Amino acid sequence: MNVLLGLGGSDESVKTLRRTLDRTREVGDELTIVVVEKPESKRSQEEMYRQAVDALEEAGITDVEVEKLDGDPGSALVNYAEQGDYDQLVIGGGTLSPMGKIQLGPITEFVLLNAPTTVKLVR
Repeated sequence: MNVLLGLGGSDESVKTLRRTLDRTREVGDELTIVVVEKPESKRSQEEMYRQAVDALEEAGITDVEVEKLDGDPGSALVNYAEQGDYDQLVIGGGTLSPMGKIQLGPITEFVLLNAPTTVKLVR
């Protein structure tokens, strides 16, 4: 499977990175990682980029392209996905409300509604 992993700088992105790398090791997916700029996140784009590169090295996964995307995070991710031949777009996001329902942020919602391929949401 050809997988596009979209990362911001949140804790959900770190968890999504770990889970996606585990799956890539297990089944041999083709993986591309893109890091978007989210100023309100815990980690900067550069920090998240370095974390992705380091995690790939630790996992022993080679031949993975890691890129930084500029502009609006949701639009940049959807536009990148439209330009490739991806089977799945993986993103992290969503929190649980007090009633146990998932709450999506505006970027996650935009990607889910506009992506040209299947989206896997890791919570």
